[in-house]
Amino acid sequence: MRRAIYPGSFDPVTNGHLDIIERASGLFDELVVSVAVNIGKNPMFTLEERTEMLRHTCRHIPNVKVDNFETLTVRYAESVGAQAIIRGLRAVSDFEYEFEMALMNRRLNDNIEMVFLMTNAEYSYLRASIIKEIAGLGGSVKGLVPEIAEEYLKRKLNIGTK
Repeated sequence: MRRAIYPGSFDPVTNGHLDIIERASGLFDELVVSVAVNIGKNPMFTLEERTEMLRHTCRHIPNVKVDNFETLTVRYAESVGAQAIIRGLRAVSDFEYEFEMALMNRRLNDNIEMVFLMTNAEYSYLRASIIKEIAGLGGSVKGLVPEIAEEYLKRKLNIGTK
């Protein structure tokens, strides 16, 4: 069985993430979308909220499983028997960071391949941080995130709940 993981903070999940998930799911028998605990970030949503958003978002894709982890990505990939780690690239600036991470992951385990997928052009500018900023300032994120993420943002920011 060809298994891959697609790790990320997904704070919140965007339509760009979903694009990568849908495309990667066609390349592997099983794709584990893995919500990471990143000690360098201060997420808006809890690990449980991000995991639930992704479970809801990915429910239409039969070979996608959603999980979360709090370890080195390559160690997590080993623990679930993944042969590949999926990463999405939006721009050249993403490539430099991802290239460094790929080299480090290869040093840790050269049996796990890094697979880079270019995002669809319509999502190339999407970042979760921009989504949170737009929503926090009262702008619409409709069409930029799955409906469940839009609902979570509204609840978290108390938009339309008064």
